[in-house]
Amino acid sequence: MTAQASIPPFHVIPGATVKDILAGMRQEAIEVVAQTYLTHERGETVNPDSYFLRFPEEPANRIIALPAAIVDKQGEQSVSGIKWIASYPDNIHAGIPRASAVLILNDPQTGYPYALLEGALISAVRTAASAVLGAWLLNDKQKRAGSLSIIGGGVIARNILDTFIGDDWSFGQVGVHDLNRESAEALAGFGEQLGLPQVQLWSLEEALKADIVVFATSAGTPYVSGDDTFRPGQIVLNISLRDIDAGIVAASYNYFDDVSHCLKANTSPHLAEQRFGHRDFVTGTVAQILRGELQVNRDKPLIYSPFGMGILDLALGRRIHDVALEQGSAVAVPSFFGEERRW
Repeated sequence: MTAQASIPPFHVIPGATVKDILAGMRQEAIEVVAQTYLTHERGETVNPDSYFLRFPEEPANRIIALPAAIVDKQGEQSVSGIKWIASYPDNIHAGIPRASAVLILNDPQTGYPYALLEGALISAVRTAASAVLGAWLLNDKQKRAGSLSIIGGGVIARNILDTFIGDDWSFGQVGVHDLNRESAEALAGFGEQLGLPQVQLWSLEEALKADIVVFATSAGTPYVSGDDTFRPGQIVLNISLRDIDAGIVAASYNYFDDVSHCLKANTSPHLAEQRFGHRDFVTGTVAQILRGELQVNRDKPLIYSPFGMGILDLALGRRIHDVALEQGSAVAVPSFFGEERRW
């Protein structure tokens, strides 16, 4: 390896470029996420626990490191890297997004970083793609539903709604709920721009009755309780992970992207494990459904809780990097590394 290795060129891919590329690949993003889940199920990934930088005097704020690697057995699609994403909930009061992020891609042969990408939009789109993929699998692989509700009106919510529409879903009714009315109105207006019928502002109680319920909030502890909150067959996309009480989790079928990753950090499933002392509520993973190893039963509510693994950011980021190079929109940084030869 050392005799033939060389330092790869380094590129920066700014947010405007990332946004333009992702705008035309909503369906492709879902396929990238699905294939990455299958790759993970085959054991061809390395995805350690996320690392949280917290601030004792500012408990709501955190910066998270998600290192990961995709190890292609053929060696053609391997990549490693890390997402560094900050979550500062009070940002929304200043009119800026809660989350900001960068994504670094590393060359699998030399370990050298070869790209720095704006990562918040990649994170939002891969999260949305995972949500819509889960909805499709739990909805008998149908792209229509009588009603959709989205609880939370931020960037993730917008991307989930955009991905549903980009993936050709149809709904009889769409409603949004957010404690901040301006956020709810903005999401409703965004939905109408996407061509949806009138998007309604719903109370929390109304939102919880939809055929597909999406949680996309910044909640740190559960506020939705009652074992009969959701009906059999109702689909709950537990994207923000901490909105629903452990009792609801225990009374439902539960699907994950990765069980061990999701049952930590006081997510709702983790709280269920702590309260009841077992994991009997775990049904399986989306990869098992994709592979035909798991059938979806509908005699209980269906909850999908994706923890959001770094491998998804890497897979989507690598694709964006390749497209940006093809288009000539990646910004080259010559001589980024001061020492390019050992001697």
